[in-house]
Amino acid sequence: MDSPTAVRNQTAPDASTAGKLKPNSLGVLGILFFVLSAQAPLTGIAGAVPIAVALGNGAGAPAAYVAAGVITLLFSVGFVAMGRHVVDAGAFYTYIGKGLGRHLGTGSAGVALFAYCAIQAAMYGLYGATVSGLLTHYTGAQVPWWVCALVTMAIVQVLGAAGIEMGAKVLAVFVLAEFSILSVFALVTLFKGGGPEGLGFTGSFSPAAVVQGAPGVAMMFAVASMVGFEATAIYGEEARQPRKTVPRATYLAVACVTGFFSFASWMLVSSYGASKATEAAGSALQSGDSTAFVFMPIADLFGTWVNDVLPVLLATSLFAGILAFHNSANRYLFSLSRDGLLPRKLSAINRRHSPGVAGGVQTAIAVALVLPFALTGRDPVLYLFSWGSGVAVLAIMLMYLLTSISVIVFFRRDRLDTRPWNTLIAPALGALGIAGAIWLIVENFTMLVGGEGGTALWLALTVPAVLAVGVAAARLTRDRTAATNG
Repeated sequence: MDSPTAVRNQTAPDASTAGKLKPNSLGVLGILFFVLSAQAPLTGIAGAVPIAVALGNGAGAPAAYVAAGVITLLFSVGFVAMGRHVVDAGAFYTYIGKGLGRHLGTGSAGVALFAYCAIQAAMYGLYGATVSGLLTHYTGAQVPWWVCALVTMAIVQVLGAAGIEMGAKVLAVFVLAEFSILSVFALVTLFKGGGPEGLGFTGSFSPAAVVQGAPGVAMMFAVASMVGFEATAIYGEEARQPRKTVPRATYLAVACVTGFFSFASWMLVSSYGASKATEAAGSALQSGDSTAFVFMPIADLFGTWVNDVLPVLLATSLFAGILAFHNSANRYLFSLSRDGLLPRKLSAINRRHSPGVAGGVQTAIAVALVLPFALTGRDPVLYLFSWGSGVAVLAIMLMYLLTSISVIVFFRRDRLDTRPWNTLIAPALGALGIAGAIWLIVENFTMLVGGEGGTALWLALTVPAVLAVGVAAARLTRDRTAATNG
């Protein structure tokens, strides 16, 4: 008969996994689905491409996605090299802290958490408005957007607590649905030989097409579409063979996102004709429904039934993105707590080895960010979505820049990897490209957030302000710890 001690030992969590996320839960495809969900492909295509074409470089917009993909790939080389030596759910802040010091690492943790919470809140704004419109269209019910958002927050909280495998399965369904319809449209258009002016390759990818109009605007939106791929490292603790799985998932994610956005946007331009695409996108923007630029040629190709399906897929695309960023944010809270930078309770894990308490706090943050816009009656798309996504893109690009610099410093100092391309050349080139992208974002920030100059200024200043507060908090924590130990 087993002793009471033996019985207790059998039911207690394994000491090797206590305080840890569930290992060996995700393979390459599982991580890939989380990343692609964060990209919200249909949202990115329907929301960003019309603006990039109308206000950017017109038919040359697809080339901007290729350029953004090259910059992201260069960044990924150093990102992956460091990931082979640092596996942590904190990703950005852990990487930056290893190379540039604990204080800056802690400050960057605040920026990363701010970015993920902001972009999730932004998605709740667009999602709530989309679902509210669908309910009115199909049932006649007038449900406020914020009610749709709050109900979805509860669902996301449940799915987040149910374990990483459950989240991966749900996201797989939604991602495949939105990828499928856009990919089939693009492939059919390609095999048909394009639109009225043919495929129009030179109209989109020639040097003259790339630099026409305002290429910086198109580049800004293209870079914004890449945000979220870094989540591959966040799931390192839960990956099978993380030192192999995470690099593969990272490169595969960058290749998929770059190829998908550049190809789909090219076929959209081709469906109108390179000479008419800018006018068509501008008309869609003026009508107040930019998605018409994307939905109309798909409906012309497949039939009007698409007009009923695509809005639903837009809602599921946003839901998938919301769930992906929920999982990213709660793992940041978990990692910060485990490192002693936040209350210890946030590092508690539930029986499914998910950060349950951190997930609840993240949901509370989402409520706190959404409610002010509901109470003041502000438009959830013009204000919450535009403001949240704008500051999130700027914040994450700052994290990319700091991470690239940290990679160079880390490997120059510790010499754990002496390959010049992986640890110096590619990260340096990536840092230059990212710095240029940040300049474009700041230069066009008023357009990105859809507001006035004054509003854009204080929104942009929130990012360095959060970084400064995080660095100051790290210094205070160090001083108090030193005083206590002394």
